[in-house]
Amino acid sequence: MIAIIGAGPAGLAAAMTVAENNEQVVVIDSAPRPGGQYWRHLSQVEGYKSGRSAKYLRALDENEKITYISGAQIWSAVHTENGITLNYLAAGIESSITVEKVILATGAHDRAIPFTGWERPGVMTPGAAQALLKGHNVIAGQRILITGTGPFLLPVAVGLAAAGADVAGIIEAHSPFRWLKSPLALLLNPQKSIELIYYARKIAQYKLKVSFGRAVVAFDGKSATIAKIDSELRIKQKESEISCDVVAAGWGFTPDVTLGGILGCKQVVDRDGTVIFDVDSEQRSSTKNIWVAGEATGIGGADLALIEGHIAALSALSLTIPLRLRFARYRSQKFATALQVSYPVGNEWQGWLGQESKICRCEEVSLGEICASVTELSANDARTSKLFTRAGMGMCQGRICSRNVSEIIASQTQCEVTDLERIGYSNRPIATPISLGALADGIK
Repeated sequence: MIAIIGAGPAGLAAAMTVAENNEQVVVIDSAPRPGGQYWRHLSQVEGYKSGRSAKYLRALDENEKITYISGAQIWSAVHTENGITLNYLAAGIESSITVEKVILATGAHDRAIPFTGWERPGVMTPGAAQALLKGHNVIAGQRILITGTGPFLLPVAVGLAAAGADVAGIIEAHSPFRWLKSPLALLLNPQKSIELIYYARKIAQYKLKVSFGRAVVAFDGKSATIAKIDSELRIKQKESEISCDVVAAGWGFTPDVTLGGILGCKQVVDRDGTVIFDVDSEQRSSTKNIWVAGEATGIGGADLALIEGHIAALSALSLTIPLRLRFARYRSQKFATALQVSYPVGNEWQGWLGQESKICRCEEVSLGEICASVTELSANDARTSKLFTRAGMGMCQGRICSRNVSEIIASQTQCEVTDLERIGYSNRPIATPISLGALADGIK
């Protein structure tokens, strides 16, 4: 049996491919409904009506070869004599399953970078605002400002506006002309230009104000301070304040590499500084019988995730990969690279902050404390700084702050963040917070 971890585009594509080739597959997902962040629906019935997600969601529900386990938190994964054992909690019940092969499609979460007041109520990521709307039909606030960088800001803003939200504006850090640096990516992916035209029309329809080369650098709970910035996120001039009660700030995405790390899959640092899995041309990881598809191999969006899911499944089944799939992946990978070029996240955001600004919100660790761990205690990497300051040791286990801490340490030591040791990534044996009782039951 093959297990697929994650029910976003990559996981669903892999599941459907395995089932269509008459093999049993189990899909394990932490969310209550399938689709991941991109295809999150209020109900599965809604997802079946139209769009690319319809056939995948229908297969998940109707194909007898697919076993779907939702709301399951995998807290441990180990290699055994019989294969790979996955231990998980579902509805409070401890369970486990042993399979021969695993396809990891664990996706990614929004990347957040600090600014003054980012720990206040009302500050969230665009993904969180979208999840509230798509998952619960809840508008995050009375007046919402969308900020950060990347094309994901557009569907979030348009979706909120369509639902009746008062969107204060879209504040994009970079110029749209940066796309001129990647003409081949646009030529190979003309549908992306069509999507851009669609969102441009929607923005005009809802009369949303869009500003470029700017960022929110402070929030006091009632208004956001807007500053003009350069491509490295260095403040050039503070310009104005915008009244709002919610700031949805997102700076791209951070892949979820937790489970693959536990299982020993090789990780590398991508060109944009994110940690991803190293896979071959068939999405095969460095560890036997484990494949990786989707954002965990590099942020590329739903189109690339779908293609990689299909390829990973075919490879896991020892089937030939069609040339058309390989070329489709090449096209989408070119676009993914163009995204990195067009929407970089520079390191000068540190200039937005004071020494008292919180970097790790869970443990309330300030910028000054992290800097002091370098200058006074000789920490030269994020892991050592964490031991001195507890940054990254709270409930989120560093998912939000670890990269920011790494970049601060790199600046203090005048080094590049180029290797896993300096970044301070560690492969924890336990993937998600669980109770001691559940841990004891799992060990038994």
